[in-house]
Amino acid sequence: MTEPPPIRRWDPLRPLDLMSAVWSTAVAVPPVSTGAAAAHRTVFFTLRRMVVGRRITVRAAGSPVTMTVSEVGSRLDVRRLSVGQLDDVRVVARDITWQASRFDRASAVLHNVHVRPGTSPMLVAAPVELTLDVPTEALDDLVSTMVPLLAGTVGDDGVARLRFARRPGLGQMEIDAELDGSAVALRARSVTIGRRRWPLPASTPAYRMALPELPHGVRLTGVHFEPGLMRLSGLLQQWRMGFTPRHLEYLLGF
Repeated sequence: MTEPPPIRRWDPLRPLDLMSAVWSTAVAVPPVSTGAAAAHRTVFFTLRRMVVGRRITVRAAGSPVTMTVSEVGSRLDVRRLSVGQLDDVRVVARDITWQASRFDRASAVLHNVHVRPGTSPMLVAAPVELTLDVPTEALDDLVSTMVPLLAGTVGDDGVARLRFARRPGLGQMEIDAELDGSAVALRARSVTIGRRRWPLPASTPAYRMALPELPHGVRLTGVHFEPGLMRLSGLLQQWRMGFTPRHLEYLLGF
């Protein structure tokens, strides 16, 4: 990751500098106190106000990921806040661009979120549950890249179907999806020609569809279809990010 540029001169009216001042207060007051809880709560709300609605860029698997953060939420238990810890934090992002792919929505649930103090504080969460919604258009692009003869869609009924790209009216296959290591296995469950539909046995061979390289440490845990999309679930054992004004200024583009 590129080293963040030097931070600007301190300005008490800038939200980032205000949050930095509050954070300094939070780590200075005695732990397990209402003062520490109030200071950490202020840090959370200030950071949420700066992030929600903003277009940010992070890096994953060596490539930039650009997204708009639409939601950041937590229950903010007072006892946890008094020792510098948060409850689970849920983050939702939309309009995501990664490499040549675009996605409508992704979410992350960060467990055991806390700030690891020091000369260079770190924001740490472990584990992190991830979901990514792959819209039917992106799924069709992926299928046509791997099998040019076929086109893929996920209908409003949440059923995925494959058709011949050049003759979509000829027939279709309904498919199910399951994980196969780091890939998705597509298995036909029925064939429809005209108005006739034939169910297929569970032993029908599956087609293994490789996915783009995942960020380091992310493990796929689930895949299923919903109306108009395929939803992927994953797990990251630990996530860390520098929590200094310099890192935040670089992340938020101030």
